[in-house]
Order: sequence, then structure tokens, then C-alpha cells
Amino acid sequence: MTSPGDPLDMDLLDRAEAAVRLSATDPQLALAEARAVLDLAGWPGPAGAYGEAASVALRATALAARELGDLELAGERLEEAIAAGREFPRRVAQARMSLVTVRAQLGDPEGGLRLAELAERDLSGADLARLGVQRSVALILLGRHEEAVRHCDRAIGLLDDDPRFRAGGLLNRGLAHTYLERYGEAEADLAECARVARSAGLDHVAMLAEGNLPFLAARRGDIAAAFARYRAAETTLFGFPERLAVMRTDFAEALLAARLTGEARTLLEQAVPELAAAGAQAAVPGARLLLAQAALLAGDAALAASTARTALAELDAQGRTAWLPLAREVVLRARLAEASTPPAAPAHEAAGAESLVTDLITCADALAACGWPGASAALRLTAAAAAVRLGAITHARTQLDRAAAATRPLVRWHAVAMRHRLDGDLDRALEAAARGIEAVHAPGGDANRRDGDAGPRERGAARDMAQDTARDAAQDAELRVHAARPAEDLAALGLEIALDRARRTGDARTVLDWAERWRAVVRGAPAPASAPPGVPPAGSGLLVEFVRRGDDLFAVTAGARGCALRSLGSYQAAVEATVRIRYGLRRRAMLDTLRDTSRDTLRDPGHVTAPETLRDTSPGADALSGAVDEGIARELCALDHVLLSGPGTLTSAGSTPGGPVTVVPTGALCTLPWPLLPSLRGRPVSVAADATAWLAPRRGSAGAPLVLSLAGPGLDHAAAEADMVAAAHARGRRVGATRTEVLRAIERADVLHVAAHGMFSPRGPMLSQITLDDGPLMAYDLLAARRIPRLVVLSACDAGMAHAPVDGAALGLAGAFLDSAARNGDAACVVAGVVPVRDDEAPALMTLFHTLLAEGRSPAEALARAAEKTAVPGFVCFGAGDEPFAAG
Repeated sequence: MTSPGDPLDMDLLDRAEAAVRLSATDPQLALAEARAVLDLAGWPGPAGAYGEAASVALRATALAARELGDLELAGERLEEAIAAGREFPRRVAQARMSLVTVRAQLGDPEGGLRLAELAERDLSGADLARLGVQRSVALILLGRHEEAVRHCDRAIGLLDDDPRFRAGGLLNRGLAHTYLERYGEAEADLAECARVARSAGLDHVAMLAEGNLPFLAARRGDIAAAFARYRAAETTLFGFPERLAVMRTDFAEALLAARLTGEARTLLEQAVPELAAAGAQAAVPGARLLLAQAALLAGDAALAASTARTALAELDAQGRTAWLPLAREVVLRARLAEASTPPAAPAHEAAGAESLVTDLITCADALAACGWPGASAALRLTAAAAAVRLGAITHARTQLDRAAAATRPLVRWHAVAMRHRLDGDLDRALEAAARGIEAVHAPGGDANRRDGDAGPRERGAARDMAQDTARDAAQDAELRVHAARPAEDLAALGLEIALDRARRTGDARTVLDWAERWRAVVRGAPAPASAPPGVPPAGSGLLVEFVRRGDDLFAVTAGARGCALRSLGSYQAAVEATVRIRYGLRRRAMLDTLRDTSRDTLRDPGHVTAPETLRDTSPGADALSGAVDEGIARELCALDHVLLSGPGTLTSAGSTPGGPVTVVPTGALCTLPWPLLPSLRGRPVSVAADATAWLAPRRGSAGAPLVLSLAGPGLDHAAAEADMVAAAHARGRRVGATRTEVLRAIERADVLHVAAHGMFSPRGPMLSQITLDDGPLMAYDLLAARRIPRLVVLSACDAGMAHAPVDGAALGLAGAFLDSAARNGDAACVVAGVVPVRDDEAPALMTLFHTLLAEGRSPAEALARAAEKTAVPGFVCFGAGDEPFAAG
């Protein structure tokens, strides 16, 4: 050891401490300076005379490595710093303090807390406050958010002279507040963190704060702001791959809770390899588990199982036992999705199914033991349902008895409904299911409880009390958009019971009521009230609402003479027919384009001829002539016979010949070009996500509408089409095709016509877009609009291609317009193509469409007549299409 005041020792120590400070703002320079100190101190090798300087310099290299994303190297250097400073307790404690966060992020948060306890004995003052900030990282990873807030509260007030750790405390407290759903406090902390960090030149810390804003916005339910903030943060964090990957993972977690599965999966497929490359072992298994959950929700059971198994092994290797049941749950649910257990299944398959039920129950017990009560209760109900399908009624009743003792009203009523169903009392089963759904929207009900959002154990009484006082924003349905609804499974059970009951009683109206309940729960709205027995639906025209139970497809028709229920056969067969029809229509458009290109000629926009002449002799086939080829016509006629023209579908409820029809599809049937079905050709057809608009009172005309049109880039006929639209209406005019002008027009217009290319994103529907002069208008941008036009016309390829991961929440461009209108309490209509439309075909159709619209026709009627006269297929009227505008 050197003597006190050794000039070289003091110089090296000062340089080492300067490197520690520099590591936050210039890690590369800090690394170089720390290495210079270590060279002068004779390291590697015995610490010798300059052990204190070597320990501090090693800590500086660790902090620099951490900033550069190399967690493993950071951990190694801190262990070396502890060894080098063994004769200097304060320096050892400082190295341990820094190791707390690194150890936690390497997958051992419990070990990080043990290090904090060791370090605490030799720290005081500001160092002790800094330890509190480091400790909060491990606590957040363990889900102990209230404790994390308390540590940050104590630390922040003592760190006015240390902007780096003060900003870190604000950042960590903001994250903890977000998990506790205290969104106002969280946003304030993140904003203050960014301010403090930028003032101190800590731009990377400010980036971290801003990178958490998408997560905060999505957790709050403001999906439009979440995407906008993600777009900004992605640019800011470019060049920091680990932080960008962490930001993507956090944002994906919130999107997954909001049932935006495709968007979450896209982000996670980027984030997982980026985290692995950065050595962020603590973050990798969590991100991988989220990816498995996204794959499961998307219906990819095989990928879900394999990904969850990998996450399970990683979590086990890190000793994170509290998370193991969550990974096992995904594996088991994937097995359940792939299981084949019909009554006549082979013996070995039945035995495998029995084993699966046992595993589900074991996993539910483990989830409860590890502090995941919400997931445990949900899995217990799943196990009971699986046992019922196997005929293992005793097993089922045992699990239902345990679920019925749960504290959450939703779980209790779900279990009671299942027990009544087992007893054969379907009326009481439906009553119990309705009570459970009502509890979700009651003050303090299950809509306000999200047990799965926090970590294990510490999500107890303290957090529950905190939740009771921090709910105003979370309770606002406008903010939550499509946030996950805990009543979805129960609403689906109610619909199944209603179908069972209808087979006994013929009561189709109750099936319609429960189908609407299910769709309302999915979109986060209160369940509609059931109509009194014997009272016919109040909607105009005919409603055809499709529902499914497994692969069984049903149609509920409602009209002036009441309701009727019809079994239609296989849902999957109808979906396959829809795919073939869409493929045929896309191929037709491509072939026509190739023919025209090779001939270097343009088709007359006023008359469109089909590539082939129809020769099909089936009913309705002649009506398809000129629009589609013979093979597509046969497919359309066959599917029409199954869905609509079979006995009773369009006649039993009192359909007026040629009258308006509202179709509410299920699943992938939302992508079918419904107006092309022979039974619907020439009729005003509206395709809706639910029957709300059909059941609502009709609105009166409010004078000539304000009609705004725009022309996007890259379309030869767009400018002429936009001019035609403006000329067709008394209050018509063109606007510019920039994002600002279009967003302004959306909030002003009664009718908005967009002649621009559109792109549907099937894996991330909210990433669908319209191409404008200054960049794309994204589907998620529409969620922030304060007002939506009553009619939006999207004259673009595939712009209306809907995607519904669950019924009632159709997304994509058309769905984004309709959802925004519904959140504002309005009904809207979107006319858009569901298959590619030739650039020279759209003007022919749209010219006649707007002429009829200006005459006072409803959008659905105007589209039906225009499509029939021009033989241009593929456009669909989504939403409330049967209300006319005033002539003008």
C-alpha cells in the first residue's frame, strides 16, 4: 500500500474517478482513460501499491462496458474491481453497488439484492442514495414496484448534485409507477428524467426516458400516441441496439395486452435476436416468452410451444423460478390448441389428453404459488373445460369449486356458469355469465384488476390499495382502445351456452344477444342490454350475423318477423372458399394488368370487360357476368348457397326482396367481398363488426354534406378522380395530399374521398397505411382523431382488407376509421376494396357512385348500383352504410 498522499497514487485515483464520471457521457473515452490508469497501476496482476486506483478504474471500465451494451464484460470487470479493492471497503461497496444492476439484468435480481445488502454496510450519504436507485432496478424486475418507488423516493431528494443518478432514480420510479398504473406520476417522472439528463449532457439517459413513452402510452391505452412515440423513439435510439431492443420489448408487451398481436409479434421478432447479440440475458427470456404468447394468440401453436420451451430453459438456468410457471402455461396451452380429443379419439390420444388436464392443474397450482393468481384462475377454468370435453366431470367439478372460491367476481361467476351448465340448467348458466360480465364494468370490478400485469409475490394488498386510487384514466374506455378484457372467455362461454339452448328451444334472439355481448366485450364496451322476450329487433332491413363454435358456423338472421338461427356447416370450409375467391379476384386483376401492359393500351374507364365469358348455369351465375371469370363465379355461387341462399337464411326473418342487408361476419369471413355473392348482388349491403349501427335509430339528413377529396402520388387517374368527386357535390372541394391536410380534413368533412394507394399489413393491421405526398398515413394515426367523417371512400388497393383477431375488433384502415367514430359515439361508413382494384377501374365505379350519392342514395345502395352497372368488383361498404345523405 502506498503512503498517504503519494502523488502518483492520488493522480491515478483522480483519473480513475474521472473515468467513472465520464462513463455516462462518453463511454469510449472513459474506457481508454481507465485502461491507461490500469496500465500505470500494473494491472493485470497483483493490485500492489495502487489497488484503490485499480479498483476504481476497473469499475469505470465496467460502467463503460455497460453503457456500450456488454453486460457480461461489465460483470467480469466489477468482480475484478471487488478483488482489487479488497483493502478498501468503500471501493468494494461501490463496485458491489454497480454490480447490483448488472447482476439483475444478467438474470439474477435476487442475487443483485443480496449484493445490495452487503454494499449497504460500507456506504453512506450520496452513495447510499445511489444504492437505492440501483436496488430499484432489481425490485422492478421482481415485480416489487411499491418497494422500488419507496427506494427511489428516498434517493431522489439526496441526489441534487448527481444528475446521472437523479435521472436514473426518476426513470426507475417512472417505470414502477407505470406498472402500478399511476400514469400521471409516471409521465411526470419520465419527463423530468429527460430534462435532468439533457441538462447534464446525458443524452443516452434522456433517450431511455423517451424510449419508455410508447410503453407508458400503450399501457394507458392511448394506442395512437404509443405508435407515434415509438416512431420518434426508434429514430432517437438508432445506434443503441440493446436499448432499442428493450424499448421494442416493452412496447410489444403493452401491445400484446391490447390484443394487437401482429404488431407485438413483429417487434418481438426484431428484439429477441438483438437482445441476445447484446448479451442482455435478463431480458432475453422475458422477450422470448412474450413472443411465445403472441404466437399462441395468433394461432401458431407450434411456434408458441417451441419458443416457450426455449424461454423456460433460459429462465430455469437463471434461477428465476417465479417465471417458470408462466412459460409452462404457454407450452400447455399450445398443446391444448393442438390436441385432438373427440369422443371417438384413439385410446393413446385420450390418455394424452388426460395427462394434459393433469398438467394444466399442476401448472395452475404453481402459478398461484408463485404469485400469479389471475393466470392461475384462468388456467384452472381452462383445465375444467378440457376435463369436461374428456368426460372427466369429477376433475372438472373439483377445479370449478376451487375457482368459485376466488376473490375476483369474474372468476367466481365464470365457475358458477360452468357448474350450472354441467347440471344442465342453461338458463341459470346464462344468468351467471351475464352477472360476471356486469361485474367487469361495475365500479371496482374486474375491469380494474390486472393481476397478470405485475410480478410475483409483491403484487399484494399494498398494490391493490394503490390500484383503487389510480384508476381514473384506466377506467376511461376511450383511452384504453382495445385493451385486454378479462370477460372475453366468459362472453364466449355465454355464446356457447346460448347456442346449446337454441338447439333445445329455438331461441335465436338469445344467441344474437350473446353474440353482441361477445363483440362488445372484445372492443371494451359495456355489454348491451338484452331485449325483452318476444320483442323483435328494431333495425332496418335485414341483419345476418355469423357466429361460430369451434369449426361449427351459424347464421342468426333478424328482421321484421323476428330472429332465426341456421347451422351452416364448417367454418374452415367457408374460410378456404373465401381464400380461393380472393385469390381468383387478385389473379384476375393481375392478368388484366399484364394484358394491358403487353398491348400498351388502356381500357376504356367507362366500360370494363372480363377476361372470360361466364358459362355457369347455377342460379345467380348470369348476374356475375362481366365482373369475374367462370371459376370464381362457381366458387361464389357455392359459398352463397352455404351462407345465404340455403333454406331460411334470407327469408325466415322477413327480408324484403332487394332490401338492405347488414352482414356481421366472423373471423376471416370479414375479408370476403360480400356484395359479389349472388343473393346479395344489386342489394345495398353493409359489412359491420357488430350490429350496433343496425339496431340504432336512423339519423335524419342534415343538409348537403361537405365532401373533400384528395389524390395521392403514383396513380395516373387519381387527380381526375378527385376532381370528379369535388364536381359531383354541391359542397365538394379538393384538399392537398399531405398528412397535415388529410388529418385536418378527417375532422372537418362529412364525406372524405381518398384516391391513393393503400397497403394492408396482415401481420400488423394497425401498421396499414395510405400513401401521401409527404409520407404514409398510418392506421394508428386515425385513433387520435376527434371526429370521423360519416363516409370515407378509400379508392386504393386492399385498403379495406380487414383483419379480426377476435370478433368485434376489425382492424386495418377501414376498421381504424370505424373504431375512431365509435369511440366518439358516432356511426360511420367506409367504402373500400378488399381485393386489388385496377387504377383505371376505380374512376368508372366512383363516378357513378358519387352521382348516386349526390342524388340522396345511401352509400350501400349507391355502391350496389354502381358496381352492377360498371362490373367493377371488390369494393365493400363497411359500417353503417344504409343511411342516405341529403341530395346536393
